Amino acid sequence: MRIVRAVAIAIASVAMALGMSTGPAAAAGPVSDTAVATGYAHTCTVGGGSLWCWGGNYVGAVGDGTTAARTTPVRIGTATDWKSVDAGTFGTCALRTGGSLWCWGNNYRGQLGDGTTTARTSPVAIGGTATWSTVSHGDQHTCAVRTTGTLWCWGFNRSGQLGTGNYTETTPVQVGTASNWASVTTGFAHTCATRTDGTLWCWGDSTTGQLGLGILNYRAAPEQVGTDTNWTGVTAGYAFTCGTKSDGSLWCWGENGYGQLGVQGNYQTRPQRVGTDTNWVRVASGDNTACATRTDGSLWCWGNNMEAQVGDGTTTNRYAPVRSAGTTTWSGDFAVAYHTCGVRAVGGLWCWGNNADGQIGDSTTTRRPAPTPVAFPG
Repeated sequence: MRIVRAVAIAIASVAMALGMSTGPAAAAGPVSDTAVATGYAHTCTVGGGSLWCWGGNYVGAVGDGTTAARTTPVRIGTATDWKSVDAGTFGTCALRTGGSLWCWGNNYRGQLGDGTTTARTSPVAIGGTATWSTVSHGDQHTCAVRTTGTLWCWGFNRSGQLGTGNYTETTPVQVGTASNWASVTTGFAHTCATRTDGTLWCWGDSTTGQLGLGILNYRAAPEQVGTDTNWTGVTAGYAFTCGTKSDGSLWCWGENGYGQLGVQGNYQTRPQRVGTDTNWVRVASGDNTACATRTDGSLWCWGNNMEAQVGDGTTTNRYAPVRSAGTTTWSGDFAVAYHTCGVRAVGGLWCWGNNADGQIGDSTTTRRPAPTPVAFPG
């Protein structure tokens, strides 16, 4: 899950001219974009087994061994077995097909998991010979599920978001003893995860209801959200959470100052259904914005839109899902922060929203209110 600290919010609010250009045509890049991740000011994608990143690189989030900003994609290393990637505020983690986990970028709170608090400008292996199936890299903590079904977290733990351990953990620590975890997502200071039995569990900060437990407090260990056993996915934003169920319904809860719950009103301490549609497939969130796809391939976004990340051509915050980009070809992966990126069934990777650090990848730093093709070199 991609989240942004308060200091980043202030930086992002700097006004930029609203441009409508679709940008340069995409050049040859990965064979196919299979995964995409957006941090505060950087983007990464996996395609054809290769890993590419670009944008803000303050503490090495791009992973190319430098701290220089990149306005077009740069290939990270020469490996051809990358499988998935996830971005936090100023860092990134990715998995290879063999199950190895690699992280880089900001490490002030030990969120990279390499046993140090030293920032890394290129990928470092995490967890020794352990094999991993999924990872979520947040602002100052990271969680991942191993192929054994066990759940592990590390980094900052001030609000109990690790679900175990000390104030800070610089290496992976197991959360409980359960071995049926399926997925995990990290917000600013809370964590949620699903199990293979369809149950949903959350822990950490819930001062705006983001745990969905009906409380405005903290929980230092996983607690089940309701009694439903049909959760299929979950995503954590800055201080809110959304999830999908097997019946195609969409639910959100937590802070709602920008409309990020997709409903009108104040914060919600328990899951609230978003509309009545039953064709939602997947939902993703970042900071105070969320996006979701439907079975027809359409992409819908809502919440904070101050950088045009909703993709409706405006900078108006949205309290209900609005159709983004007016096309039904968004059948691939997608991710959202202060900028949004998505993979089209035909046409590769497109991004829009904030571009102050080149995170759109179109060789400019011009904000894009409409989907713009990423300009891969070659």
